[in-house]
Amino acid sequence: MNLEKLFHLKENHTDVKTEIMAGITTFMTMAYILAVNPNILSAAGMDRGAVFTATALSSFIATCLMALLSNYPFVLAPGMGLNAYFAYTVVLGMGYSWQQALVAVFVEGIIFILLSLTNVREAIFNSIPMTLKHAVSVGIGLFIAFIGLQNAKIVVNNDSTLVSMFSFKGSMSDGSFNYLGITVLLALIGVLVTGILLVKNVKGGILWGILITWALGILCQFVGLYVPNPDAGFYSLLPDFSNGISVPSMAPTFLKMDFAGVFSLDFIVIMFAFLFVDMFDTLGTLIGVASKADMLDKDGKLPKIKGALLSDAVGTTVGAMCGTSTVTTFVESASGVAEGGRTGLTSLVSAILFALSLFLSPIFLAIPSFATAPALIVVGFLMLTSVTKIDFDDLTEAIPAFIAIIAMPFLYSISEGIALGVISYVIINVCTGKAKDKKISPLMYALAVIFVLKYVFL
Repeated sequence: MNLEKLFHLKENHTDVKTEIMAGITTFMTMAYILAVNPNILSAAGMDRGAVFTATALSSFIATCLMALLSNYPFVLAPGMGLNAYFAYTVVLGMGYSWQQALVAVFVEGIIFILLSLTNVREAIFNSIPMTLKHAVSVGIGLFIAFIGLQNAKIVVNNDSTLVSMFSFKGSMSDGSFNYLGITVLLALIGVLVTGILLVKNVKGGILWGILITWALGILCQFVGLYVPNPDAGFYSLLPDFSNGISVPSMAPTFLKMDFAGVFSLDFIVIMFAFLFVDMFDTLGTLIGVASKADMLDKDGKLPKIKGALLSDAVGTTVGAMCGTSTVTTFVESASGVAEGGRTGLTSLVSAILFALSLFLSPIFLAIPSFATAPALIVVGFLMLTSVTKIDFDDLTEAIPAFIAIIAMPFLYSISEGIALGVISYVIINVCTGKAKDKKISPLMYALAVIFVLKYVFL
């Protein structure tokens, strides 16, 4: 296969080695989905092994499509947040069966395919002002850094302040240091190690940061500083091949959709909730990561976006058929972009690793969250640098940008950040008489109204 001809590497100022390293890095930062997704969906009564296989397979198919249809370094998998909504709200909260919830995801995917083919999603992407696109990149940076801090348990729940710093003193006094406290310490060391590697301009610094942090954890396990505690969710850091190499059957979830109740009002609301969150999470990720990688043209448009959106839509539909929640473009794609990934070869490498994970699941499931968390935190910093592109002298641009930025980490949602950014941008510019000068598109006005209605009715 002529990789240069297929992916236009020179034209995108990259090479095979850089793209492979970027693809491995992206996969490593999001491999946690292979462990987390089966755990979440099993709460809805789904078979864990089947969900694992469905997760890996749908990620492989959707990411291959992204590589071939758009030539972008974006990687797809069943989305976090959407899987929790699927299991805890739709199934456990509202009483639908997981088979019916899969239908909502399937229908959403079909609608997405139609919207992608008819340029509706592309038009929405292009209507968002450049300032908000930079703001989305910054907001996503803070969001994934916050996710990294949570994954590492550096940030923990606090009833009085909502969040607070992990207490090492507390973990020593309650006896949890040798499984919890030590991993928090390793994560903090991992952030410093990754930062030093980036300062030294080491190729693949983010990936090396993950591997070094994991290796330090294994060393701590060997000398007894880290003691696995499965009851508390802390497992051995060594891959477990005791069950051999086998691919779990997807039969318990494959094509197990139940179309009963499809035309009820509740079902339509659920389907639109999936549709809304997925659409604007995906658009936000594409905007943020593409902006950081300088892939947007002078008008703020993303060339070949139709292929990217179609990959996402088909991935969601295939995922529902396999037996998993909504497949979406992952914000962790930013880690590969930070490593220099610029083409579909990056996503193809990640896709191949998802396929291999079917056979080598013990290795990938052994990568602990404290090892990947430093990568997310450092990538958050790299995306934060887009804040310098926002014009803070023009308050009609800066204030909506600020609102979009803070909404993403504080409301724990990319789509909420976009919604509040769009609403505030339109209202502030209309009320200050600047809307005509800014040439705000009619679609922006329509989006603002839709977002307001969403908060009223959903």
